[in-house]
Amino acid sequence: MLTRLIGHGQVGIEKGAISMNHGKTIELFFVNGTADDVVTAELSNWNAQAIRIPRLECRNPKQDHIASAIQGVGVYFLVCQNDGGKEGVYVGEAENIHKRLCDHLREYDGGRETYYWNYAIAFVGGRLDKALIRYLENRLVAILKECGRCDCLTQNTFQNIVLKPSQIATMEEFIDNARVVLSALGNKFLVSQPSITTAMQTFNCVGRDADAKGFVSPNGFTVLEGSRVASSTVESFKSRARGYYELRKRLESDGTIVGCKFARNHEFSSPSSASAVVLGRNSNGNHDWRTVDGRTLGDIQ
Repeated sequence: MLTRLIGHGQVGIEKGAISMNHGKTIELFFVNGTADDVVTAELSNWNAQAIRIPRLECRNPKQDHIASAIQGVGVYFLVCQNDGGKEGVYVGEAENIHKRLCDHLREYDGGRETYYWNYAIAFVGGRLDKALIRYLENRLVAILKECGRCDCLTQNTFQNIVLKPSQIATMEEFIDNARVVLSALGNKFLVSQPSITTAMQTFNCVGRDADAKGFVSPNGFTVLEGSRVASSTVESFKSRARGYYELRKRLESDGTIVGCKFARNHEFSSPSSASAVVLGRNSNGNHDWRTVDGRTLGDIQ
């Protein structure tokens, strides 16, 4: 099954010059006819390819054509989902990605690897070599940590890779393209948390000793860095809103919330999940997020 995704560009004028964000076409091929199986993705005018392959298909003899496609030099992501719902991602590089993925499976089977990855996304092509993939791995790990959308499972990378300026520019473009393809495949872990602009409407959530500020963002609601959460949760929070309770605990453990304050912007899937974490209790975000003049988010929307 073949699907083409087309993103539309925008044209604007800035300081007398025309600035254009061109549309992009991504061709997705569902190798076995379903989106949750092997998928290849190709971006127009880019000589690299992404292949999403489920864990169980890595050693499937019926997928020899896929194994052949990822036997080259490239970088890859192992995507894990833990029992608490938090995503973990391992970033790696290899001169033979298929062999390295099989090594990961053997290391897990032998107890030498503790995380269980559900699927891999490999990027091959683009005239990559050992120095370039080491640069990519190092940069991708740094971006993954900076975005803060998942746990980074990679422990060590090669540092101080020496490349020519032209090579660095080409690899940064590779990263930009990989980010677009990953997003098309439903993976946002290389996408920065939304930031606010002067044109955006802000909302406050205040209660007990909580005092937070946020805004409606593309994929939900974003709470701003420096927002204060309630220092404790109510007794019924764990039983009546267990998902939000566990989400708050995760944000405290991964460093998003430190000392009852948001250490960085964080996008929630909904206004209610954001206000529940802030207030430490079950919450209706449409009611508890308010403008400075007292209008609720529900009123605005």
